[in-house]
Amino acid sequence: MSDPTVLLVDDEEELRLATAQALELQDLKVEPFATAEDVLTRISYGFSGVVVSDIRMEGMDGMTLLQRIREIDHDIPVILVTGHGDVQLAVKAMREGAYDFLEKPFAAPVLAGIIGRAMDRRALVLENRRLRAAAGKRDDIEVRLPGRTPIMVDLRYRLRAIGATDADTLIIGDTGTGKEVVALALHDISARAGRPFIVINCAALPETLIESELFGHEAGAFPGAMRPRYGKFEHGRGGTILLDEIGSLPIDLQAKFLRVLQERTITRLGSNESVALDVRFIATSKVDLEAEVAAGRFRPDLLYRLNVATLRVPSLAQRQADVPLLFLQLVREASARYGREPMDVPPEVISDIAERDWPGNVRELRNAADRLALGLDMRMGSAASDDERENIRLADKVGAFERQIIASTIAAHGGSLKPVYEQLGISRKTLYEKMQKYGLDKRLGIGEPEDG
Repeated sequence: MSDPTVLLVDDEEELRLATAQALELQDLKVEPFATAEDVLTRISYGFSGVVVSDIRMEGMDGMTLLQRIREIDHDIPVILVTGHGDVQLAVKAMREGAYDFLEKPFAAPVLAGIIGRAMDRRALVLENRRLRAAAGKRDDIEVRLPGRTPIMVDLRYRLRAIGATDADTLIIGDTGTGKEVVALALHDISARAGRPFIVINCAALPETLIESELFGHEAGAFPGAMRPRYGKFEHGRGGTILLDEIGSLPIDLQAKFLRVLQERTITRLGSNESVALDVRFIATSKVDLEAEVAAGRFRPDLLYRLNVATLRVPSLAQRQADVPLLFLQLVREASARYGREPMDVPPEVISDIAERDWPGNVRELRNAADRLALGLDMRMGSAASDDERENIRLADKVGAFERQIIASTIAAHGGSLKPVYEQLGISRKTLYEKMQKYGLDKRLGIGEPEDG
């Protein structure tokens, strides 16, 4: 593979040469071009560099060049430059796949910084393709966990490194950051991808039946146990078990789970026989488990056992620069999910989104994207206007619409849930929560949805 190169396109010779010289002083390898057509002769699926192009040029302009490059390889970073301050054009460029957008005049170190991050991203894409080719797997991690900030690039890098192993993993992150998305991505790029992925919500397990739910039981193990039953641990054999919010496990059960981690065996209630357990465990937590250890609510030996491999999922406050593009992606997904036509998000909406705080993180941002796709007001708060109160009254209609979509999709797939949540673009956990909310099960009857 050739050294990473910046292909610089500008039909103004003086500016082109000055920019090239400034970037070379930033230790970047630059090839300047006067026309976009000439650049296309250098683009290939294995191109290891970055394209920087003026957006307004004679002949083929920057937007057309972007489209042509994406036809060859949609993962090649293209940075577009304009001197016209056209916000709408900037939004359009981002929506159509530009890596970034820079307005003239700009400082060379600023452009060099953007190029450096783009090159890091391109290097990861190419390396990941080589790994996929070697392993025979498809990897869509950047689609699942989008973001160009260094903290997200690092998360994806660490996720791929850990995913290639069979190590038990602890995922830390605030509410709504996407911890389950990270966990499922770990499973899907591992050697266990074709095996079960079992989600156990530790905070929602019924306290009186928690051991039976996890370990299973034999007939007669307790009143009402009429026949043997596999627990969730056994259902996950050969695959991955996600313990969501592990800090909610009762302290006495933590000791039993620690033994499972160490010995990789379980014993059903009412039995003396051990059952071998070939699984990978992933645990998530929104609370500081070290603080829980100090408070006596979490076992230190269990924390140390889980803490071998740790991934920290950043909040939106830690990656604010990702918010506009992430919102645009969520709007596209919401439009597809609700059967709406793709929409152009007004620049003023994107500016408002970028300036707002998102304490609920990606989950809250997704809700805002859903409301926009459905034509509802995105604003929240108790001081609602008459229009906002009217939108609230529309919530029941929206719920009925969503229920109809989920029910019809389940029916279309004959009760198989995996293709349902994949088609709807939601997580397995979200699908189960919505099925419970709307009283749906696999057979489209009324009642609790089943696992599986």
